[in-house]
Amino acid sequence: MAQPLRFRRSPGRWTPDRVRSQLRRPLDENLGATADAPWFAAPPGYEARRFDMDDGSFALFCWTDDDADPPSGADGGPVGYWLGNTETPSELWRTDKYGFDEVPYPVSRWAQRELLAGLHDDEPWLADYPHVSWYFLPVFCSKDGAETSRAFFRDHAAGFPDATRDEGTGFVEETLRSGVLDDDREVMAGKLGTSSSRDLVRMSAAIAEFTAAWILTRAGYEVTPEIEVTTGHSLDYRATDPETGTGQLVEVTRPQPTAGRSADDPVAAVRDTAETKTSGQLAAHGGGVTLFVDCSSFPADEWAAVRAAEPAVRHKPAVVYRAEPDGSVEGYQKGSVPLDLDGAIDPVS
Repeated sequence: MAQPLRFRRSPGRWTPDRVRSQLRRPLDENLGATADAPWFAAPPGYEARRFDMDDGSFALFCWTDDDADPPSGADGGPVGYWLGNTETPSELWRTDKYGFDEVPYPVSRWAQRELLAGLHDDEPWLADYPHVSWYFLPVFCSKDGAETSRAFFRDHAAGFPDATRDEGTGFVEETLRSGVLDDDREVMAGKLGTSSSRDLVRMSAAIAEFTAAWILTRAGYEVTPEIEVTTGHSLDYRATDPETGTGQLVEVTRPQPTAGRSADDPVAAVRDTAETKTSGQLAAHGGGVTLFVDCSSFPADEWAAVRAAEPAVRHKPAVVYRAEPDGSVEGYQKGSVPLDLDGAIDPVS
C-alpha cells in the first residue's frame, strides 16, 4: 500500500533550466506533462511550477536559495520541495520525505491551497465539509488511494448504513471540528488507507477511532492517540481527566454487520469481533484497558437485536455503542468502566 502524500526535499540549487531538464522533461517523456505557473502564488521567496500529466496525475515543485525554516535536523540553504501523486523523477529518488507539518509553513500552506482547489474541482460537494477536506487531504490526493477514499465518503456515507452522503460526511465533519486530533493528522488520516482496492471494513474501522475521540471529548476528556505500551503494541487512546490528570487507556473495535459476514447473528458478530481483539492485543497487555465496541456499521434492526440482548464481549470493562450521523449515541457498559460517559452516550435501558 502506498503512503499518504508527503513532500520530498531536494537540497541544492535549483533554476528554471534545471527544473525543465531534470523534472519536466522526464515526466513528459514518460507520461506526457505540462509545466505551468501554479494556480496560487508561490510561497514568498520561492519560485514554483505545477506539473499536470496526461493520465490525470499532478505534481508541485517550489525552490529557493534560502530555506530559512528547514525541517528539524535538516540544513538550510538552497533547496527544492516536491509534492505529487505521479511518478517521481529519478533526480529526486534519494531525497528525504516530510509531512505537511514538517516543511516550512508557507510551503505547506501554498501546497494545500493547490490541493484543496483541485480536490474541490473534482468533488465540488466536499467544499461544504472543510474539516474533512483538509484533514484527509494527504489521502484524498494520494497516488493510489484518491478514488477509493473519496468514494468512501461520496458513495458509502463514511461507513454509516442507511445514511446519505451528506449525513455520513457531516458526522465526520463534526468529529473533526474541535481540532483535538489536528496534530496527529498524518497518522490518523493515513488509517483511512491509500490502496486502490476498496476496503470498507478498514475504512469504517478508521472512522470508529474518530468517533471514539469525539465521544471522549464530549465527555470532557483530553485524548492522546497511538499510545505505545510495554508489550510493543500501540493502543488507540489515552483519555485524561483534565481536573485530576488521571489517564485511562482505550482500544476501539468496530464489528462488521451481518451482511459482510458468514453468520447472520449480530449478537455473535459483536462477541466474535471483541474476542479477536481481546485474545490478541488486549491479552498481551494484561488489563487496564477499556474496550470500545463501535456498532455504527450495523443497520437499525441489527443494532436493535444487540441492544435488546446486551451481550457480554469477553472483556471488562467494555462499552458497546452505536452512533448515528445526527450525533446521537446509545449503548451499554460491561464491568466497571473507569470513564464517566454520561451525556456522551445514552444508555439503552
